[in-house]
Amino acid sequence: MEKNLDEIISKNLKEEIEQSGKSKTEIAKAIGVSNPTISQYLSGRIQPSLSTLSKLCTFLNCSADDILNVKK
Repeated sequence: MEKNLDEIISKNLKEEIEQSGKSKTEIAKAIGVSNPTISQYLSGRIQPSLSTLSKLCTFLNCSADDILNVKK
């Protein structure tokens, strides 16, 4: 069964955060959202806006393609 986009983003974001070694609190503070908001991103309940995704990628030093699972 194919995963939906929310599940893909959640899974990939979790992986990028784990690889970064940063805490949810550090990330939330750096990008200007609350800690519960980060938890909601990771659970797939909500998705970051494009501007927040950009901030996440910059802070985590990753590509939006990696989080969105864009294949070329």
